[in-house]
Amino acid sequence: MKDTLQVGLASTNRVTVDESRCIAFMGKEGMVYATPRMVSDVEYACRDFLLPHLDDGEDSVGAHVAIDHLAATPLGFEVTIEVRVVDIDKRRVTFEFAVRDPVEDCGRGRHVRFVADKAKSFARIQAKRAKAGL
Repeated sequence: MKDTLQVGLASTNRVTVDESRCIAFMGKEGMVYATPRMVSDVEYACRDFLLPHLDDGEDSVGAHVAIDHLAATPLGFEVTIEVRVVDIDKRRVTFEFAVRDPVEDCGRGRHVRFVADKAKSFARIQAKRAKAGL
């Protein structure tokens, strides 16, 4: 991990709430941003933010998400995802995030990611697969 990563750094992503990001069980009129997709979008916003601050052979993995889904965001709206680094403890990076649509805040919370050495991670995954007989 590079020393460019500092507490207080922030980034903003924008995402359009398309059908793949919506719940479908309430029919077309009830299609709104699904909580699991909001979580995924936040995780990718944080990962994408981290990538330029990582060394070759490193990536990051999500370890924890605490989210309050505050309001329904209809199909077709654009949301803004703001992420900010609030803590760095060795390889653990903690973010606070806010998700807003054009009308109101629709999500907020904290997300923890760990910076991982890809080669070591691949070796652990392979060992676990072997242990399971796969």
